[in-house]
Amino acid sequence: MSKKILILANHIDWVFSLRKELIERFIKDYSVIISIPYKKTEKIEYFKNIGCEFKYVKYEARSTNIFKELDLIKEYKKIIKQIKPDIILTYTIKPNIYGTYVAKKYKIPIILNITGLGSGFNNNSIKHLVTNMYKYACKNASFIFFQNEDNYRYFIDNKIAEKAKSKILPGSGVNLEKFKPTKKSKDDGITRFLFIGRIMKEKGIEEYLEAAKYISNKYSNVEFQILGPFEEEKYKEVILNLNNSKIKYLGISEDVRDQIKEVDCIINPTYHEGMSNVLLEGAAMGKPLIATNIPGCREIVEDGANGYLFEPKNTQKLIEKIEQFLKLSPSEREKLGTAGRQKVEENFDRNIVIKAYLETLRKILN
Repeated sequence: MSKKILILANHIDWVFSLRKELIERFIKDYSVIISIPYKKTEKIEYFKNIGCEFKYVKYEARSTNIFKELDLIKEYKKIIKQIKPDIILTYTIKPNIYGTYVAKKYKIPIILNITGLGSGFNNNSIKHLVTNMYKYACKNASFIFFQNEDNYRYFIDNKIAEKAKSKILPGSGVNLEKFKPTKKSKDDGITRFLFIGRIMKEKGIEEYLEAAKYISNKYSNVEFQILGPFEEEKYKEVILNLNNSKIKYLGISEDVRDQIKEVDCIINPTYHEGMSNVLLEGAAMGKPLIATNIPGCREIVEDGANGYLFEPKNTQKLIEKIEQFLKLSPSEREKLGTAGRQKVEENFDRNIVIKAYLETLRKILN
């Protein structure tokens, strides 16, 4: 009988877009059970069809209600007691911390994936609590994967995690067969920029909108697109009111390749990242990048080589980088895109991530 892997995650969309190839490989050798909040989607059916089982939980990513958090821990206990997994894999803060607590109780090995430090480490009122919770989780984890060097160094230097059982991955990697260089279907002389992500302050949407308004007023042949769900409702009215010929809200998309294909540059003005999948996918498709100079972005973007970096929360610097890009000739833009594709081919192939997980699983389970 094959050994059981239980995956604790926060959303089926991320499991499908970032872990699909990993799970497809797991299912060849292991039984795979995925625990997520329920969502009616073909993505769940896809995983069921290849042999995965699902256990649904009530999960609110941004909730701080102690009773809801305790309920989630109870649900994890119930699932683990019922299926008796041989190992648990977790992604994002709540599965990492609560999953470890339950795994320790039932003496089950667990592998954490630190996908980014998130707002908890930037909020002084809860930073101490989050740090202590992660110390507990890392102490009791069998192994810890980090998605960038800065997060890894922070955990090691602050004695949150041990070096001996930690490793840096190239983020979630990118599927180089799926995301390939493509040219726009038409060249109408308009330079198009694209923001992809949850629409919220921490993703830098305010800076993007301010820069878009300024550049749109100054230049005629530009267009700024926004793709993603409204995580914070206050931006909905603002963006829909701005929706015009130069600033466009595209809604949400199951496959971002269609939108990436038709633009000239990807902009990611986020405040913090684990490793930016938006930038990885954009680079893989040969698009120049403009992003904040933070961990999770600067590993992908080399300033002047495959795009530009600017200081986070700085609209003026973002405007300067956009104007710098607008001055480039078509061949110079193409050169940036080609360099980006080469960089992800050499450093961010998703197969690197799959290999690291398989090796670690074998060591722990054998």
